[in-house]
Amino acid sequence: MPTILKIHPENPDKSLIVAAAEILKKGGVIAYPTETFYGLGADAENVEAVEKIYDIKGRDYKDPVSIIIGDKQDLTRFVEDVPEVSRRLMEKFWPGGLTLVFKASSNISPRLTGGTGKIGIRLSSNIIASHLSKTLSGPITATSANLSGAEECSSADEVINCFKDKIDAVIDGGQTPGGLGSTFVDVTTDPPTILREGIIPSSLIKNTLRKI
Repeated sequence: MPTILKIHPENPDKSLIVAAAEILKKGGVIAYPTETFYGLGADAENVEAVEKIYDIKGRDYKDPVSIIIGDKQDLTRFVEDVPEVSRRLMEKFWPGGLTLVFKASSNISPRLTGGTGKIGIRLSSNIIASHLSKTLSGPITATSANLSGAEECSSADEVINCFKDKIDAVIDGGQTPGGLGSTFVDVTTDPPTILREGIIPSSLIKNTLRKI
């Protein structure tokens, strides 16, 4: 069974966040809560760890995997360009359930982009997810903690039942909202393209874009 790290969702124990980050630094895979569902996390700059994510989920390598960063300032490390429209969307919806799709920089492994040359990035409003990336000092993968094609997990127990000993640790941060995933918007196109409507309604995205 995976190691269980029970962390308070509003007042996380820093030592436990450090312990989780150490697992990631060693190439491990953990499940962690987000503002939507539980995510499956690996050090996004460790190609072997990213490949574990695909193998564990049974995910097609052609399907990109998005990432969570710990600070908006980290963005420029991982993208070629930050269009003005993306800055306005970030001001409005970050931190939160908006994943923006950018042209990936050379610092992003093609494994994450699925060969598209694009990378989905979000700044999470979940304190645990945000602290985890900050403590790692790098991005973490943000794919949902489920087997490809199966239902997403909203609790640590669901994650454990799904993966059993296939992952190294589970951060039990309580029940997540579930329902819908993050909203995906591709800002490499003009105008930006809403790829998937999630917890942020497309009407809010469109209204923001009209004001730009």
